[in-house]
Amino acid sequence: MADHLYELLSPHLPPSDACPPQDATTIQYLNRLPTLSLQALQTTERQSLSQSAHSTLLSLQALSNRSHKAFITSADSLSSLQSSLPKLTRQAQELRNGIPKLDETAVQFSSKYSRAAENATLERRKKVMRLSRNVDRISDILELPTLLATAVSSAAANSGNAGASFSTTYSAALDLYAHIKRLQTLYPDSPLVKDVATQAEDAMREMTSNLIGALRAPNLRLAAAMRTVGWLRRVAPELDAPHSDAGASGGGGALDALFLVCRLANLVSTLEALEPLKELADQEIQRRAQSPDQKSGNSSWADGHQTEKYLKRYIEIFREQSFAIVSLYKNIFAPDQSKSETAVSGIIGIDARLKTTTQSSHASHRHDPFQCLPPALSTFLTHLVQLLTDTLRMYLPNIQDKTARESLLTQVLYCAASLGRLGGDFSMLLSELGDTDDEEAEGLNYEWEEVMRKHRALAGRLEQLTGTNPTSPTGSSKGSLQPTSPAAA
Repeated sequence: MADHLYELLSPHLPPSDACPPQDATTIQYLNRLPTLSLQALQTTERQSLSQSAHSTLLSLQALSNRSHKAFITSADSLSSLQSSLPKLTRQAQELRNGIPKLDETAVQFSSKYSRAAENATLERRKKVMRLSRNVDRISDILELPTLLATAVSSAAANSGNAGASFSTTYSAALDLYAHIKRLQTLYPDSPLVKDVATQAEDAMREMTSNLIGALRAPNLRLAAAMRTVGWLRRVAPELDAPHSDAGASGGGGALDALFLVCRLANLVSTLEALEPLKELADQEIQRRAQSPDQKSGNSSWADGHQTEKYLKRYIEIFREQSFAIVSLYKNIFAPDQSKSETAVSGIIGIDARLKTTTQSSHASHRHDPFQCLPPALSTFLTHLVQLLTDTLRMYLPNIQDKTARESLLTQVLYCAASLGRLGGDFSMLLSELGDTDDEEAEGLNYEWEEVMRKHRALAGRLEQLTGTNPTSPTGSSKGSLQPTSPAAA
């Protein structure tokens, strides 16, 4: 129908549109025309076509305004399409010609690097790639020595401020060191881990020095001392490692001896603060040597008042510090009570026992002379008593006032009783103060016996008042005193 209608209308169409219709829109419109009436064709169809044409024109204008850039780009691409297609064809031909060469190169590379274990280049490349993947972990490992050194220095700077931060800083440093040692165990052949472990050892040596210095601090409390000794046991376990014959000698490693040496250094430095009084006492010694009759000169120098002040303060410091040292030692290291009492109670003959022990040690253990050492506490107490007796033997003859001398001797007795409560009574050693041939020594020995008699009589009366046994042995936990000589007995 559309073809026949088109034949009727073709004489009235322009020459360009004289060919049969091919698009669906034209065919659809030709099929629509027979359905319209003659009146519609004469009246409304022209208006309908004009309205449709106007609507289509508006749509085209809107589309052109909205998408003109796309139209321009499409036109440009269409204009360059004639040159792009030959270029694409030429490049595709070049790619096709290069595929055999690429395949040959790939086969050559695969044949050359097929054995990865025997190729140094691939091994180096693998190491570089592994390093690139683990760069964050390696950076963390490299920062461990710096963190450890910072923790140690921070703890050393805050060591004067007792508190939780000081303890936490040292604990964090020990945790870091334990982590580094664990890495060294896991990777024993790694140069990086070995270098980190070496730097950590340097930091731990500094920490050990700081902890040993902390043991020499004045007014060391029990809690701080126990923490410091605990850290030393973790930092330097070789100090606490017992010898093979340690059980026989009643001691362990060197940590307890180190503790006593540090506290002894603090005691000596505290006593050195009495240097001005000591100089005055030394001047009295010189004056006494120059004036044996003690009758000329100033009475203050003749009576030994400056020496009395020095000895009084010296004994007070000695009593307080020695009791504190032994008490700290017993609370920290907690030795066996029976061994401790056996080792410390017999201080009188300790020098002879030391010689015997040393001789037997050299006879039976010539390869290691340190296997049969005596307990550290017994030798420490012997040294302390030697310090006190040497000082008394040197300065006590300066004091001419009998009451002052008896007061000082009574103070020494109290010091001996104080240590006696810890098993270190040294009152019998004080009888050696007068073991010389001069008259002053004999008088000092007699005064010492008188002081002992008075002290024992007073102790007996006190025991009778409290209902205890007045004949309790000397050197017990109550600190009662033994006689110092047969005359005193």
